[in-house]
Amino acid sequence: MKAIPEIIVKQKEYFKSGKTKSVAFRISILKALKEELEANEQAVFNALKLDFKKSEFETYLSEYSMVMSQLNLVIKNLKKWAKPQRVSSSLLLFPAHSFIYKEPYGSVLIISPWNYPFILALEPLILAIAAGNTVVLKPSELTENTSRLISNLVKNVFPEGLATSIVGGVDVATALLNQRWDYIFFTGSVSVGKIIAQAAAKHLTPVTLELGGKSPCIIDDTVDLKLTAKRVVWGKFLNAGQTCIAPDYILVKKQIKADFTKALIEEIKQAYGNDIKASEDFPRIINEKNTQRLANMLNQETISFGGEIDKTTCYIAPTLLDNPDLDSPVMQEEIFGPILPILTFETEQDIESVISQYEKPLAFYVFSNNKAFSKGLIERFSFGGGVINDTLMHFGNDKLPFGGVGFSGMGNYHGKFGFDTFSHHKAIVNRKNWIDPPVRYAPYQGKLKWLKLFFKYFT
Repeated sequence: MKAIPEIIVKQKEYFKSGKTKSVAFRISILKALKEELEANEQAVFNALKLDFKKSEFETYLSEYSMVMSQLNLVIKNLKKWAKPQRVSSSLLLFPAHSFIYKEPYGSVLIISPWNYPFILALEPLILAIAAGNTVVLKPSELTENTSRLISNLVKNVFPEGLATSIVGGVDVATALLNQRWDYIFFTGSVSVGKIIAQAAAKHLTPVTLELGGKSPCIIDDTVDLKLTAKRVVWGKFLNAGQTCIAPDYILVKKQIKADFTKALIEEIKQAYGNDIKASEDFPRIINEKNTQRLANMLNQETISFGGEIDKTTCYIAPTLLDNPDLDSPVMQEEIFGPILPILTFETEQDIESVISQYEKPLAFYVFSNNKAFSKGLIERFSFGGGVINDTLMHFGNDKLPFGGVGFSGMGNYHGKFGFDTFSHHKAIVNRKNWIDPPVRYAPYQGKLKWLKLFFKYFT
């Protein structure tokens, strides 16, 4: 691996050559990436199996298929997205045509996380390349097998001047952040997000930060308990809870808490069997450090179900907690694991009093057949994105922007939103010469009344 400054110089030279300005070139390189990914599908399954003990079904559902869908979407629509967009011109500009040109920023740094190491590295890479940028990608050092595979894929497809992958720990991330970039895209924790933003501010570099938070899941007494429990169990325990938009805690109507807890237990057993540790469908925690962090959260808590821990294999069973205190560790930080606290409410003020304890979350879920109740909650609280009567599903719609607000992040991506994120929107007015209204030119004496009339009636 070459020195980081040398790689950046090479990429800047590549960008200045103008090759990435060609939409046809971008499409051709993305098609080459698609072929490489198709040829390495089994390798993706194997890598995530080694890193998480993740089943091929879950890997395909939550990572591989979504990357391929994003690639297909971009290849199909890139010509349309990249075309200058004509917009209407005000009478103030008459006669003129107005356009928005989409141009690449230049050198982009993408720092991806460990929890979904394949999709959260490759999707922003795809969108940045689609927008015409060069990219340095830093996959997580914690997912050794997946990150090595990603680096090989990038090396096999992209010229080094266009895109390269650099694996390493905090020292590598620090060295990368010490460089000057035209755009930085980061997915990870709030604490590291602050470091990224601070580093970017030194050079006034724009950033997208995809962070997290304590995402609530509110359930009233109008729901189908079995269906709701099934959807909550799937969304919470996918990837062993290591999902930034997983429900972080439950707020359930007090009178149905016991029945809902029972339904959750039944659905957990239905999904993973009575011997969950032996299930091929339940992944592991990423490493011993995070296993210990999660184990510490269970100290002094009332466990309704689960609680089994095997630190040597990084296994933590799906665990339900009964009404933990809001000042307890499990309610003070994002859980990011297979632990689900269950709290209750009786009034909407109870909901407000809990949610107001936390920063704006990345996701928000409400289960109810009462449309007024759901609509009221969705409109009252600020959050990145949400779902009514299910979990996680908004992530899978490329026609919706995905991103946070406040402490859960800034900026968004997915589909065209991602293309726009990695593109500077350049405003262009093309003025015509066949007439030149004299009112805007000095001397201005006697013209003010006509100017006021124009703005009164035509703007």
